[in-house]
Amino acid sequence: MGFPVLAPSVAYARRVLEARHLRVLRAVAAGGSFSAAARELGCTQPAVSQQMRALETSVGTPLLVRTGREMRLTQAGEALVRHAGGILAGLTAAEEEVAAIAGLRAGRVRLVSFPSGSSTLVPAALAALRAAHPGTQVFLEEAEPPRSVELLRQGDCDVALAFRYEGASGPQDAREWEDLEVRPLLTDRLVGLVPAGHRLAGADRIGIADLADEPWIAGCPRCRGQLVEVCAGAGFTPRIDFATDDYPAVVGLVGAGLGVAVLPQLAVESVRPRGTRTVEIEPAVRREIVALTLPDLARVPAVAATLDELVRAAR
Repeated sequence: MGFPVLAPSVAYARRVLEARHLRVLRAVAAGGSFSAAARELGCTQPAVSQQMRALETSVGTPLLVRTGREMRLTQAGEALVRHAGGILAGLTAAEEEVAAIAGLRAGRVRLVSFPSGSSTLVPAALAALRAAHPGTQVFLEEAEPPRSVELLRQGDCDVALAFRYEGASGPQDAREWEDLEVRPLLTDRLVGLVPAGHRLAGADRIGIADLADEPWIAGCPRCRGQLVEVCAGAGFTPRIDFATDDYPAVVGLVGAGLGVAVLPQLAVESVRPRGTRTVEIEPAVRREIVALTLPDLARVPAVAATLDELVRAAR
């Protein structure tokens, strides 16, 4: 008894991957269940289940298995999720380029920025973008690197503002952006922040070792790692009493006399540093601030215009 032979058109149809199915698969992988994916996507659980069955039929192999109350990816599911971000980003680039070629005077840009960039560079850039291209719509979300860079590679944003510290240790730093389109924006120097009544409040410049015995307020995880590294180079380990990703909170804690901090100059400019004084820190610590996108997305007119305005705002 022979096996039935599929017509070429039917066999090909079974191998077609649909973007909506890939988005649902990523949501299931992230949430661990069909119900969590449904909440994330704003649809019903049966709709999620139906699309997953359609995707498994398309690829011809199981992608999910149930373990207790959660859904677990099979090896094939893991491979598909790993490639889904690049596929979806490529589709977005294709859609935007086709729209531009067809003469559509509109665009959409999903921008992710770290907080101090959101309050300083982004407003001026988006105001100029809106004046020049009123039909362009920008969606803004905040995330610190490396999370912002991950969102870009996963296809969840079009432009990411990111930073890295000059001379930071770690083999990943030299290569972390090599596959991306990089637009340098500015170099931001870190400054010391002390309470207004602090013994060093009147100094123009101090060595970071002068703060070795002080309690510290630390910032985002990458900033905390950099702080510990710089202090280690000066021969001490900082006693971190408080840690927060919120720059106004750091300034408030310093202003209340609860410790000292080292912040990027851009962050200090984005808040009103009441009750504090800034001092230059030696050795100088700087971070490189850039706008990142995928090479394919850099050719999308709305994305290119956003990058250009961010460069102008940085100047």
